Amino acid sequence: MSQEGGNLFKAIPAALADEVFEEIVSAETVRIERILSHGHTSPENGWYDQEEHEWVIVLQGCGRLAFADGREVELAAGDYLNIPAHMRHKVVWTDPDAVTLWLAVFYR
Repeated sequence: MSQEGGNLFKAIPAALADEVFEEIVSAETVRIERILSHGHTSPENGWYDQEEHEWVIVLQGCGRLAFADGREVELAAGDYLNIPAHMRHKVVWTDPDAVTLWLAVFYR
């Protein structure tokens, strides 16, 4: 395994036509992604229903997640949430005036 570094706050575009998903590191049982949103939401007619658990933190900006059970959770900078595997969820709102930076850790 190589030792690579970087900065999560660098290379953030001022405008995003599409949400950006960037894999930071991946191994057999864990995957870490940087996600950039700017007013983006999940597709209207679908839910994330993942094989892996997901721990997510908002490092900058804010967003709101909805769950299939009707619950909604708003996350601002510093807020984190653990989402068990197969808990259906989607992003229903992200700040339209600023880039929201998420760090997502997917694990088995």
